[in-house]
Amino acid sequence: MSALLGPGGTVGNDRPTVHVIDDDVSPREALSLLLPSVGFDVRTYEAVQEFIEAGPHGSPGCIVLDVRMPGISGLDFQSRREGLGIRLPVVLMTGHSDIPMSVRAMKAGAVDFLPKPFRDQDMIDAVTAAIKQDRERCAADRAAAELRDRYASLSLREQQVMTLVTFGNLTKQIAFDLGLCVQTVKAHRSAVMRKMAARTLTELVRMADALALHAPRSASYKRLRSCKYVG
Repeated sequence: MSALLGPGGTVGNDRPTVHVIDDDVSPREALSLLLPSVGFDVRTYEAVQEFIEAGPHGSPGCIVLDVRMPGISGLDFQSRREGLGIRLPVVLMTGHSDIPMSVRAMKAGAVDFLPKPFRDQDMIDAVTAAIKQDRERCAADRAAAELRDRYASLSLREQQVMTLVTFGNLTKQIAFDLGLCVQTVKAHRSAVMRKMAARTLTELVRMADALALHAPRSASYKRLRSCKYVG
């Protein structure tokens, strides 16, 4: 298996976990040998219910599961997994594929749909793509959490100033709306930029978008993104 290429062609210290769900022992055993050889940890399950009961399942990782299984089928589980609090990406495999089934799987967000027997490199490529997708999701979740934490560190007045600034209000208008002097508004605005780690007003606007801040009734509803100097 030395010719098979895993994630980046190397084995890192942060080994993702591939959860293999199949009532057929042969694919479970094959993947238990194949995937660790390219840097993945593997956990196997005979049924979807067994996987669910074994949770929670940390990231990074992905799920490789058979389409046709007793109890909850692979396709049904794929469509229901987020409702169960499972966000790991899915690679489906089957020995009885057809075009409608493949279309349904891909529309439901499957990373790949592999026929049995699968080529080792095809499976490695599919799992690598799924792990990459999960890493990106985890990174986005961490960034969103950090952004919420920074916003929570603002005082109530600083939050008000941030909202008004990012909805296009000038300093004098903000001072009037909040009953403050201009210098006080400028001080709050500087504190907002520093605490939010925003290098430019454009970055602060994007942060406000990510936080889903809403325009106050007293503010102008014209967004900064409509101005020519905002990318």
